[in-house]
Amino acid sequence: MTAERTPQDPQPQDSLAIDPKRSMTRAVAWVLGVLFLQFAFIFSYVAAFHDPKPHVLKVQVVVPQGAEAQGEQLVDQLNRLDDDPLDASLAESEDEARAGVRKGDDVAALVLRPEQSSDLLLVASGGGVSDEEAASQVLTKVVAEQQRTVEKDDLVPLQSGDARGLTGFYLVVGWAVGSYLFPTVVALARGDRPRSLRTAALRLAALVPYALASGFGGALIVGPLLDAQTGHFWQLGLLGAAVSFSIASVAIALEALFGVIGIGLTLLLIVIIGNPSAGGAFQVGVLPTFWRVVGDWIPTGAGVDGVRQIVYFGSDSLTQPLLVLAAYAVVGIVLTLLIAGRGRRPELLMSA
Repeated sequence: MTAERTPQDPQPQDSLAIDPKRSMTRAVAWVLGVLFLQFAFIFSYVAAFHDPKPHVLKVQVVVPQGAEAQGEQLVDQLNRLDDDPLDASLAESEDEARAGVRKGDDVAALVLRPEQSSDLLLVASGGGVSDEEAASQVLTKVVAEQQRTVEKDDLVPLQSGDARGLTGFYLVVGWAVGSYLFPTVVALARGDRPRSLRTAALRLAALVPYALASGFGGALIVGPLLDAQTGHFWQLGLLGAAVSFSIASVAIALEALFGVIGIGLTLLLIVIIGNPSAGGAFQVGVLPTFWRVVGDWIPTGAGVDGVRQIVYFGSDSLTQPLLVLAAYAVVGIVLTLLIAGRGRRPELLMSA
């Protein structure tokens, strides 16, 4: 005998009914989140790029033997310029100054030649056009005040296909875009939080072939296909794999921690803060303080620095960029494994 349903009994479909108020609240929250990211993007890029000024760019001064007093006077003058555009020091020899510029330790070096009508300015445009141009402008102006001219010698010129040195920046941006989209696609398909340690490990393991494809695919495009940056395919490919893995692993961890909000946090870190501070369109030496300080400690900045080191400076100073990328990868892996299986979130697009 079947029991009669009273009017007060809930209907089976009631549990599936959509709460209009909750749905509207969620929609408004998402819109506000999108607006926040949008305005943060505008603020970050415009604030970083609208008024580039040189700040303590490292330069050396070379003087003939016996003219050290004149050199010290010039160094003091350069270090006392308004707004501290330069960090000048006296080189022991022209060879030392050339070595510093070639290695990227110094932005420029000014070689005084009192027996001639012009002085020699040593630069390395491969280290960043905006830094080189800013230092050259300041030094040329100081020399011109002495009624002298400057002859420029670019010791590390840009490759012919690398206009204004932007290839490396766009290469890293491409690696980064795929690396935060890949975990998002996985989260849409499989949920933002791994169900178990095994699932988390498999998800992280899947990043390895993706990162290798990302890194070497980008290196193939800028190298053999476009001849924008040539001669470093294997090194750039491995660097790209490291950049891709580090960003993707952090993105997986943030999505596991915060659900859909994790996507926004990844965009905030990598795109909104990381891209303008990476030293691409403008190098860190001419950026405002915040972007100048954080740039080297974000994967995009580490990636751009790594590309420049590989292509133009013989990989002499790759240690810091690689350590930064390794640190992000380790943090992403550890967080993902710790969070795995601790409560199941709803699917990403249905998160409350």
